[in-house]
Amino acid sequence: MINRSEVKIEETWDLTHLFQSDEAFEKALEEAKADTTKLVETFKGKISNVDSVVSVINDYQELYKKMIPIGTFANLALSVDQTNDAAQLRAAKVGQIMASISAETSFVTSELLELDEALLEEASKKAPEFSVMIQELIRKKPYQLHPEVEKALAAFGTTFDGPYELYNTTKLVDMKFDDFEVNGEKFPLSYNLFEGDWELEHDTEKRRAAFNAFSNKLKDYQHTTAKTYDMHLQTEKTNSDLRGYDSIFDSLLFNQQVDRSLYNRQIDIIMKELAPHMRRYAKLVQKVHGLDKMTFADLKIPLDPSYEPTISVEESRQYMKDGLSIMGEDYVNMLDRSFDERWIDFAQNKGKSTGAFCSSPYGHHPYILISWTSRMNEVFVLAHELGHAGHFYLAHQNQNIFNSRPSLYFIEAPSTMNEMLMANHLLKSSTDARFKRWVISTIIARTYYHNFVTHLLEAAYQRKVYEIIDQGGNVNASILNKLKKDVLEEFWGGEVEINDGAELTWMRQPHYYMGLYPYTYSAGLTIATQVYQRIQTEGSNAVEDWLKVLKAGGTKDPVELAKMAGVDITTEQPLKDTITFIGSLIDQLEELTAEIEN
Repeated sequence: MINRSEVKIEETWDLTHLFQSDEAFEKALEEAKADTTKLVETFKGKISNVDSVVSVINDYQELYKKMIPIGTFANLALSVDQTNDAAQLRAAKVGQIMASISAETSFVTSELLELDEALLEEASKKAPEFSVMIQELIRKKPYQLHPEVEKALAAFGTTFDGPYELYNTTKLVDMKFDDFEVNGEKFPLSYNLFEGDWELEHDTEKRRAAFNAFSNKLKDYQHTTAKTYDMHLQTEKTNSDLRGYDSIFDSLLFNQQVDRSLYNRQIDIIMKELAPHMRRYAKLVQKVHGLDKMTFADLKIPLDPSYEPTISVEESRQYMKDGLSIMGEDYVNMLDRSFDERWIDFAQNKGKSTGAFCSSPYGHHPYILISWTSRMNEVFVLAHELGHAGHFYLAHQNQNIFNSRPSLYFIEAPSTMNEMLMANHLLKSSTDARFKRWVISTIIARTYYHNFVTHLLEAAYQRKVYEIIDQGGNVNASILNKLKKDVLEEFWGGEVEINDGAELTWMRQPHYYMGLYPYTYSAGLTIATQVYQRIQTEGSNAVEDWLKVLKAGGTKDPVELAKMAGVDITTEQPLKDTITFIGSLIDQLEELTAEIEN
């Protein structure tokens, strides 16, 4: 892996769109601190009537707008190179200042919630642009603590973020992988190389050797990583107890605007009803590859690796435009801008965050991180992240900063929708059986496996962890390993051997530091699958409804947003229909494989 300094500039994102220089960044930081002081002097202890309520929310909104690019710049600069000392120190400095600003401005929420609810309702009517924010405040009222406690908790913001930072430092800075050896030949290994290449390697001996080497290195850090995670869990438990939630689940689901029934349903039904379909898929992969047995280390390999084409970054642009053109001219223009203006960081380098993500700072264009491997399946990864980008590109244009971000429950629907649209485009582009099999197998292995299996199994494991924490317990590496292995064995049954090292999969995901996030992937994809099928039958009308949903941002809860798109998630039917759809895709794979073999 090369150093960040050796990466071609055209493969990197352009953070100067946030700040032209370090001087501009420092100036913005000083302005934010000065605006904080002014906000405190103007409003603290003086919020007493409708006019002052509207004024303080407006001024706080302006401060919030200034803080967003500051935090984004510091975090993005660090995400592409965790080994960069300057980026580390800048991110730490910004974290401390943000925590201080959060503490100083915590009076805004506290004083607003001390007011009579009727007065808040009146302010909501006078300034309807703030009504969503005010209604959300009222909803939080039962769980609000004394103003001085809220201020103290806000001041500890960076401390509470410490476990996540420690996790990333352990994973991306301290953890060094040695080369692994197969038949006397050595091969390089890193987090990004394993997850981007070796996990998909069609040579079974190399793939399994890479898995063993990768797992052995994870094992060296399992106790530190488990202790780090437990610190995070105990912080969440303490916060839940202090605020008076009935359980840690209720605390973590509160901001998602859904109850435990939707959360549990997603996990329970998929564990029971999707598992038979995925076991069938695993056996098909084993048969096609002629494997002696199907192990956990073999689950990510493509059905037909010799067929998968390579693709350049520039070629991916046309795929994005062709595959997502149904979304309209404005959306396609955004896709062009993302390439022309360098919104995307494609590079592979030491210290770069693993996986892919999209950051969408309000008032600025989105940024996408991806480590480009030139594999064709990266088209789906990029389409996914551009789905997030397109969502917030539209939401930010149509909503204020308080209204633009929807519930986490809904957040993965626009991204996975793009994967479905891309798959549909590819399927229509060829009648060749082998190509169709590649596309459908990629939908299964990338879109559904990743979101309905990988992340759902994280969610099932995570639920077991939180059940322990909710009862006042703690976790360590032995407990986490057992919980993870139990979930994997339950889902895969006897069809897949859960080999040594699979139990350490809990160490690989940062999602566990983001609350009840993993299950939302399957929730989002359930909505996306149903809307995608509606687009196939209704065309432009369904697309227009979907665009309205994206523009609505966070002005409605997940149930209402899904309803706008024609999906009723208050029932289990959309989820069951989606699982049936996945089963039909696997039917097609079996039929196409038989056709190809004959």
